Formats: sequence, structure tokens, C-alpha cells
Amino acid sequence: MMKKSALVTALCAAAALASPAVAETVLRLDEVAVGELDPAKASDYADSILMFNIYDTLVLPQQGGPGHVPHLATSWTADGASYTFTLRDDVMFQSGNIMSSADVVYSVERMQALGAGLSYLLAGVTAEALDDSTVKFTLEKLYAPFIASLVRLPIVDMAHVKANSDSEWGEEYLSGNGAGTGAYSVSSHNPQEETVMAKSDSYFLGVADAAPDTVRLRYGLEAATVRTLIAQGEHDIASQWLPPEVIQALAKDGAQLLTETGTGGFYFKMNTAKAPLDDVNCRLALSHAFDYGTAIQMIAINDEVSAGSAATGAIPVGMYGANGADMAQAQDLDKARAYLADCPHEPADMNLEVSWIAEVPLEERFALLMQSNFNALGISSSIKKMPWALFAEQVSKPENTPHISSSLLMLLPVTQIPCCMACITLQHLVLGNHRSI
Repeated sequence: MMKKSALVTALCAAAALASPAVAETVLRLDEVAVGELDPAKASDYADSILMFNIYDTLVLPQQGGPGHVPHLATSWTADGASYTFTLRDDVMFQSGNIMSSADVVYSVERMQALGAGLSYLLAGVTAEALDDSTVKFTLEKLYAPFIASLVRLPIVDMAHVKANSDSEWGEEYLSGNGAGTGAYSVSSHNPQEETVMAKSDSYFLGVADAAPDTVRLRYGLEAATVRTLIAQGEHDIASQWLPPEVIQALAKDGAQLLTETGTGGFYFKMNTAKAPLDDVNCRLALSHAFDYGTAIQMIAINDEVSAGSAATGAIPVGMYGANGADMAQAQDLDKARAYLADCPHEPADMNLEVSWIAEVPLEERFALLMQSNFNALGISSSIKKMPWALFAEQVSKPENTPHISSSLLMLLPVTQIPCCMACITLQHLVLGNHRSI
């Protein structure tokens, strides 16, 4: 889960070493996916960068430890399936409106009505404004992760949306404009090309002077374009999706290589709702067939730096419940054949569809490696290149979801019913322009 404080800190740190204080500071970075600005529809990495900088949530993850801490809220109490939150009274939306419990109720009902993004986290939740600074959530049944789910409930300025839209939920307006309390406001937005954000003077926590005045988040840049822009000093931070050889070349040219070690994981997911992967033996056969060692070598930058390491299981290393380092996954063809023998489907008849995201060429290499591993066991498969927007639409229903698909596990809709097959713990590598950071 991305954290707002971490994002703002990252922006501040980057700008602190940038241009002289007398000039406007601009941070330019990129992501591969289309930028979804509507906070009720945000679900992937690029969307989250926008959401957590333009909007705020009632709670945030506790930094450096488990649990959550108040953010737009000052405190909360729980009584079975009911939660009552007290809100801050000093929070102003970027429009100048004061945030109240009515905005919280509107934000919940808006997410539920649109039914997009991560709205399923609020299924069965009723929000009620007890007074201007108190809101009560009532759940249909007990749900332990409810507080954690509020990290994905951005609070929207109800009055501002209704004043600028003819519809109740303002979908058209919020697809191109912001209505939050965040540290950055929207200057312009083109979901296919770029979102420009400006530092907000009204942010209730204040924004460090060193934070960039302007942030330009670019989408879908080709690796060659990123390489050229960084080399020319016209781009500051590249996404982690660059091919290893491009990162290596830029580092040799003088760009600064930065690492961000997190708990994200790159997964190939199995659609367990579709045959033949509805059978556990078939799934285990594929899991043991994959060559994890070669996959790790494929993302090596040089002899000392790699973009990841072998995962130890479905839970990323660093999170509670993760397996120990001695349980790193590795290929075992003997086990794969043993499980395949108990699989009720003939290998040659499986016809597995393996998809990869068109905006991330590195994924094709993983898909080809997987296909080669499957071929060694006589398992038939095909590879399908899918743009992110099409992929996100297809995986909304299990029957339309490929047998095996790749990306970050946290980005998938719940309806896919994913099962980890091949896991790699990502160490995000980004390139910074040596002349600006």
C-alpha cells in the first residue's frame, strides 16, 4: 500500500537538491499507466501517486510499524461493527471549503455508487454524519481490516463538486480536476500524456519549502524517450519499469541510480476460477516449473545491483507473515512433473493464455521464459500482449481474465481470485538526472 507521507517526503527530498531556491522548482517523473484522476476510480500505481498527493484520507499507515494513525481524523472508537470518527476542524479543501463529516459521507456513497477502483473495500458500509465533525460507519458484519481499508477512501469536496457539475457524483468534472485537501492541486490533466500538479499553500499540515513547486507526472513514455530526456537533463526520475539495459546505460552515462526497497512484489497470478487452474495440482505443477533463478538474472543491472530478489512466498519479505529468506522459491522440475501427473488435464490440451502488459516490455521476457519452461513439460500455452487499460477491464470478471497474468498483486480487482505462481520481490530502481537531484 502506498503511503501519502512517503510520497510527499520523496518529492521534498528530490526537490531539496534541485534548482536554486530563487527559481521555481520542478520535478519531472513518469509512470507507464494511464493516469486516472478520479479518486473513486484510482487503483494502480500512477493513480495512487495522484490520489495521495491531491487527496487525504481519515487514517494513514503507521510509519515504521504496524497499525494506523489518524490523519484527517483526530481519533476513533470501535464498538463491534460500528466505528465513530472525530474529524480535525482545521482542514480546508483546495477550493477554500472547510472539510466536514458530510464530505466523508459523500465520499463513501460516491465510491459505492460508481462501483469502480477499490470500492469493494467499502461494500456493506453505511456512513452517517452525527454532527459536523463526527461520522459513524456501520458495517453489515464484522470486518477486521476496516481501518486499513480507509487508507483507500480519499475525501472529496462535496460542495465544490456539486457546484461544478450537473450530476450527483461529478464524474466528468473529477476526471479532469481535483477536489481534495492534499499537498498538491491539479493544474492540468491529460490521462494519456501528463498531469501537472502545483504545491498547495492551504495544506493543513504545511508543505516543506524544499518541496517542488510543480510536479509533472508523465505517462507512457517509451524507454528510449526516457533515456534521451534524462541524458539531456529534461527528466528527473524514471519509473522502475525501464529495461535493465537502459538503466545500466544511463548509470554509465552519469545518471544517479537510486534504490527504493519496499514490500511490493511482482507476481504472475493464476486465475483459479478457470480450468485447468481451478485444480491445485495443475497450479503447483506450473509453480514448480518456473525458472526463478533465470528470472532474477534477467533483471540484473550489473554484478552488484539487481532490480529484485527471489520471493519467499505470496507475502512479500518485510511484511508480517512472510516466509524466511531460506524459503526463496526455486525451480524444481521433478516436483513439477509429480504434480502434473496428478493434474486431471492433459498438458498438451491446457492451452494456457499468458498475458503481459504492453507498457512494460520487460514483462514479455518473463512471459517467454514461462512459456519455455512450460514447453519443457509438454504444456501448451500462448502469449498475449495487452495494454494496461484493456487488461484492467478484462480482469474485472474471472471468465475474461487470462489463465496467467503479470503485474503487482495489489493492483488486481478482487474478482480475479488470484493465486501466486511466480513471485519476485521488487527493489524499485529509479534513475535520477545527475544535474538535478
